[in-house]
Amino acid sequence: MARSAVGRSATKPARTTGRRAAAKSRPSARRANARDKQPDAPDSAADAPAPSERAAPRSATPQSAPPKLTLSKSDAASSAEQKPAQPKAAKPKSAPSKPASRKPVQRPAAKVSAPPASTETTEVKLNALKTAAAPKSKTAKVRAAAKTQDDAGTKPSRKRKAAAPTDDPAKPAAARSTRREAAADAPPRAERTGSTGSGAGADPGERVKGDEGAEGDGAANPFLTPEVEAFAANMARLFEEGGRALSAYLRPREGAPRKAAGADEIVDVVRTLGQVAERWMANPSRTLEAQRAFTGGFLELWAGSLKRFSGEDAPPVAVPDPRDARFKDPEWTTSPFFDFVKQAYLHASRWAERMVDEAQELDPHTRHKASFYVRQIANAVAPSNFVPTNPELIRETLASKGENLVRGMRMLAEDIAAGNGDLRIRQTDGSNFVVGKNLATTPGKVVFRNELFELLQYAPTTEMVRTRPVLIVPPWINKFYILDLTPEKSFIKWCVDQGLTIFCISWVNPDARHAQLSFDDYMRDGVLTALKIVQEISGSETVDAVGYCVGGTLLAITLAYLAAKGEAPFASATFLTTQVDFTHAGDLKVFVDEEQVKAVEARMAESGYLEGASMANAFNMLRSNDLIWPYVVNNYLKGKAPFPFDLLYWNSDATRMPAANHSFYLRGCYLNNDLAKGRMTVGGERLDLKAVTVPVYELATREDHIAPARSAFLGAQLFGGPVRFVLAGSGHIAGVVNPPAKMKYQHWVGDEPAGAFEDWFAEAEEKPGSWWPDWRGWLAAADATATPARTPGEGPYPALDDAPGTYVKVRV
Repeated sequence: MARSAVGRSATKPARTTGRRAAAKSRPSARRANARDKQPDAPDSAADAPAPSERAAPRSATPQSAPPKLTLSKSDAASSAEQKPAQPKAAKPKSAPSKPASRKPVQRPAAKVSAPPASTETTEVKLNALKTAAAPKSKTAKVRAAAKTQDDAGTKPSRKRKAAAPTDDPAKPAAARSTRREAAADAPPRAERTGSTGSGAGADPGERVKGDEGAEGDGAANPFLTPEVEAFAANMARLFEEGGRALSAYLRPREGAPRKAAGADEIVDVVRTLGQVAERWMANPSRTLEAQRAFTGGFLELWAGSLKRFSGEDAPPVAVPDPRDARFKDPEWTTSPFFDFVKQAYLHASRWAERMVDEAQELDPHTRHKASFYVRQIANAVAPSNFVPTNPELIRETLASKGENLVRGMRMLAEDIAAGNGDLRIRQTDGSNFVVGKNLATTPGKVVFRNELFELLQYAPTTEMVRTRPVLIVPPWINKFYILDLTPEKSFIKWCVDQGLTIFCISWVNPDARHAQLSFDDYMRDGVLTALKIVQEISGSETVDAVGYCVGGTLLAITLAYLAAKGEAPFASATFLTTQVDFTHAGDLKVFVDEEQVKAVEARMAESGYLEGASMANAFNMLRSNDLIWPYVVNNYLKGKAPFPFDLLYWNSDATRMPAANHSFYLRGCYLNNDLAKGRMTVGGERLDLKAVTVPVYELATREDHIAPARSAFLGAQLFGGPVRFVLAGSGHIAGVVNPPAKMKYQHWVGDEPAGAFEDWFAEAEEKPGSWWPDWRGWLAAADATATPARTPGEGPYPALDDAPGTYVKVRV
């Protein structure tokens, strides 16, 4: 009887306090107050009071003091058996939590007003009392209430871990009152997905916030839209494609150590710019003045940008070149933010260029290199090359939800793999071009082949042809079919249609077997051998020669060699964008000094040749804003494949250079300029260009970045015979490959080259369209006789293959 009485006596306060803990998760203040007022709580949801009873007035529960527990002495003793004695509210005291003793204690019976309850239920509710008194987060409170209900059997839900009991359940009345008021005023919480039970402390439709991440359910996140999900998925794919790009870079380096591409160039950049910095640091006053100019420009830009942000107009501090395609998007001007980014970049890059130009006591070659390197760095860090600072890229990324970056990273991985671990930027869609099918299609035959070249003879399209044939000596740095791209652009086809018998050299794409081929070999086994065969096939003792770029340099050396020997098998020579004097050789001289030539020779010694990518990269860097960064942005940031373009396909079809030949060219021409100074010796003969007295047609292009017009003009004055100098519009390739039918560009003609190029140009006559007809007229003036057309393969040299042959199809 004593045990039963104690159990009944302990039930009331434990339940009251336990229900008060559960009430803290109730959305309604009146529900919480009603439970505080009730003397006892029902044991199950079936015994819960009706909604009208739960709506008791809040004033019925006093808020100024903590609720009192009605316990008799026997009740208190029985409670002590289950839990340690709780201190009075007035004197809080921590007590260790221990399991309650089940041993009955004899105490006087106490009057209770609650129905009987089991000791287990009392223990559960006393635990709830201690838990409710401890401070915890909203989610923890709800979970504690749910634990109490589950243990009491009032809610059929999965069990949760109960909150750790507190050591100090007795809290000031004001603190507990504040918690009850906060719980009453809080908005209703959402019930967990799938729970519609009506257990104590839970309303239908309620959900617990904060548990969705852990439970995997809950209300939908308003920010998790389909667009955000698609963007997140694309970012995951971007990371995956980035791993493939890294793998493509590392795979060729797994076997043996491999020197990083461009390491020598980076060392030279640091050394060169360091010399510029030393010159400035030697004069602190000038350095301070330069810093003041730099800061003043930025302050002026900042003031103007603030006006633009406030809606006022402000004059720009820096304006881009009208031909600069990087800032053609209107938002670079209309948006104050992007306008600020653009002007800040232009101001900083132009200031850096001035620092190089104004550096005192800097030798011309170092200044040239420093200017070139600063320009390359400025082009690389342009805001148009990055997604966050390019409005066009931002729009593209948002519109495609990042799909453009995924495509771009995929192409980046493919281009690194194509370069065997080094990036080979694709400039065109090469899948649309095949040499011999839609490129280099002019009909002809291979009439001779040795280890160095194939000789092509093209089929005539007229019944009568000019008596003197024409031999074309193309560059070996690139392939000959630049002169035979498509039927509409083919210089060779146009010449054939004009009644000329055309022969063209197609150089081998060398490998380690050709490492020791020198300039002498290219002259003897190349040009002179081809000359002999052309003479035998045509029956003409003299031949007109055309040399393009470095092929023209080789032709000039051959002419000087023949002149030294007293021979004159060539009746005339045409030089297309050719240098024989390298004093003003342009930006390519940046890569030629003693240290850099030694580094190139060391690389070539390992394999016997220079990789075609090395020369291709050097040429691309000369016009990086046209040939590098636009393709980086288009391919890897916009994710767009480049358009098929025959000229750029040819540009990417690089060739190797034999070690001996290339070393001689770099040292004898670019580094020492021996040919122009009369110091070059080839084939045992000392060369003198003044001994070359055959008529010369010299073509330069106005925007040439490889053989500048000023350099070609100076070299044209070294020949000893008559020279017709013609300046074509556009650049090194487009100015040469300019069919008359297109009526593009223009050309200038004038007197024989003498004095300064600027003076000649000021007096020159401008003519519209291509230079081709002018050249054909110049040839006709030298020889207008005709003979029956010559069919390739007939005569002493039978056809070996169809044009364009096999050497030109070898790719690297």
